[in-house]
Amino acid sequence: MKVTTINPEVLFTNSDITKVSAKDLEFLKEKSLNNERKRIRLCAHKNIDDKVHEMIIVHGKDAYVRVHKHLARSESLHVIEGEAYAIMFDDSGDISEVIHMGDKNSGLTFYYRISCAVYHSLIIVSDFFIFHEAVEGPFDKSKSVFAPFSPADGDKKNIEEFSKKLKVQLNSREGQYE
Repeated sequence: MKVTTINPEVLFTNSDITKVSAKDLEFLKEKSLNNERKRIRLCAHKNIDDKVHEMIIVHGKDAYVRVHKHLARSESLHVIEGEAYAIMFDDSGDISEVIHMGDKNSGLTFYYRISCAVYHSLIIVSDFFIFHEAVEGPFDKSKSVFAPFSPADGDKKNIEEFSKKLKVQLNSREGQYE
């Protein structure tokens, strides 16, 4: 697989036909482990101006996905490997829905599409969570809003506290989070 590195977390394919094999997933897992935030994405679309953005995304178990929502665009997620909880929040930060996700053979939900502006995040359960994500383009930072009740990336102390609190809430709600 030939790629262009945009930054340590973002790769773009250099091919008109993007193919991803098990070997490529292993390559992406390894790359994610070398990132401070334990994640990486392979963009299959050609550039940020494309109308559809498709990505293979790898999150390590310790990856923090800040709570966010997308304004005026939809997002879909299809699990390739691993297990996670997709958590939806109301505007005040209360959990409104939890989707326990895994690949199609896990018996768990393996696909969702969000068609409204709802705050959401992921809690990774397995060592790696690999998924295909599709969102409407072109990329416009102003169309994604971070939740004021969630800590910013890089705020390690508050991320740790927020994550612990979220896991306690998940455990009391789902009764199975460890």
